Amino acid sequence: MTDATSVAAAASSRDPAVGLVAVASLRGLLESLEELQVRNARDQGWSWQQIAEVLQVSKQAVHKKYRRYGY
Repeated sequence: MTDATSVAAAASSRDPAVGLVAVASLRGLLESLEELQVRNARDQGWSWQQIAEVLQVSKQAVHKKYRRYGY
């Protein structure tokens, strides 16, 4: 699935085979978007604490998840 609108619609399908594939696709899209925005924030000088507050997670969680990228 590639079109975000069709994937979002498929996520509410009554067919679990369709719905679960859509959920997996959305999870991948979400991870990519989060990584992009964390990189943008770090490039603009945001602290790990600021990023964590916006994402509503702990500073340690966000730092642990993204430090491997060198942000």
